[in-house]
Amino acid sequence: MSFGVATSPRRERLVRFFLVGCTAASIQLALLWLFVDLGGVNYLVGAFVAIELTILFQYVLNNAWTFHRSRHSSMREYLVGLGKTNLVRGTAIPLQLGILYVLVTLGTAEYLVGNAVAIGVTGLYRYALDSAWTWN
Repeated sequence: MSFGVATSPRRERLVRFFLVGCTAASIQLALLWLFVDLGGVNYLVGAFVAIELTILFQYVLNNAWTFHRSRHSSMREYLVGLGKTNLVRGTAIPLQLGILYVLVTLGTAEYLVGNAVAIGVTGLYRYALDSAWTWN
């Protein structure tokens, strides 16, 4: 995907990260719905599992596309990068679950809407840490 001659690599990377994030958010919401509505799992437990599954999904896509210029290509680099992104994104899990819990508990949003809001709030945090540390 080309974003034009005037597009900086940093802007292009941010757009790609956003597109991967939107795709993963959609998958995360679908998984959460499956776990809660069809599986009868508590929404916080379902959110935790859905978040972790999408962390793995996002790493694969971000490594191949978003951060292709600094892609982890050897098995060692790939596994270290996967560990780093899990650590980075793992630190966002309590934030995301906390926001979700507050929104649902206060009656501000139902669990899917609350999770979507929590994804959005923690997105820039995850981007800043992933771009600075996982794919420095």
